[in-house]
Amino acid sequence: MAQASGSPRPLRIIALANQKGGVGKTTTAINLGTALAAIGEHVLIVDLDPQGNASTGLGIDRRQRRLSTYDVLAGEATLNEAVQATAVPRLSLVPSTMDLLGLEMAMASAADRAQRLRRALGPLERDDASGEQRFTYVLIDCPPSLNLLTLNALAAAHAVLVPLQCEFFALEGLSQLLRTVEQVKGALNPRLAIQGVVLTMFDPRNNLSAQVVADVRAFMGDKVYETMIPRNVRVSEAPSHGKPVLLYDLKCAGSQAYLRLASEIIQREGRLPAAA
Repeated sequence: MAQASGSPRPLRIIALANQKGGVGKTTTAINLGTALAAIGEHVLIVDLDPQGNASTGLGIDRRQRRLSTYDVLAGEATLNEAVQATAVPRLSLVPSTMDLLGLEMAMASAADRAQRLRRALGPLERDDASGEQRFTYVLIDCPPSLNLLTLNALAAAHAVLVPLQCEFFALEGLSQLLRTVEQVKGALNPRLAIQGVVLTMFDPRNNLSAQVVADVRAFMGDKVYETMIPRNVRVSEAPSHGKPVLLYDLKCAGSQAYLRLASEIIQREGRLPAAA
């Protein structure tokens, strides 16, 4: 996937998905996006969770969300119209609102209801798309369920990144998600692949965490990233300040882990910039 010097990079669309809540999915979307931007990538986060935590965590107040992912999926706005800048250079956002809760009912009879996001992202993937902002990564923050919103994300993505909390039932939830990915790949999106599994909330003092790490690595092999995201109070505090942890406390263990994860993701794709 390495590109010749000066040639545009192909867009990489990654859905961050896990039907379980509280696994660090939105935290990973925000901070991985920030870390990728910090090492030179141009990143768009698409907030598909009606709770809108990714939007809030990036400092976008609900009153500022004039257009949202609901408007894009409902066909009332283009993706480009809904994109907002954030306080992080090279990081943009399409925010979410609670309107997304009614989307499934609103689109129940639409034949293309699972392909709305893929169609909206289409212009970003075309090299000749005029008037569209240029991104090298799109990160889609999915809701904690396998519903129509998550289906749209999986139908649009090149790959799925699975944040997995180091807890007892981690593998059980992972197996269900992998089955869903295979179903979507067969029915809607042949290009879809598992990007990788990132272990979150790792506590080296906890024997259970170490056992979960060993089990997940045995089950998923090299799909599991070497970088693990530790339990870190600064990571937990940052969203209440409307900031990614890299802006809140760059030197904390959580920030440094997300920077390593961003580099590992790009290195695995053979796309690490020479200047990084």
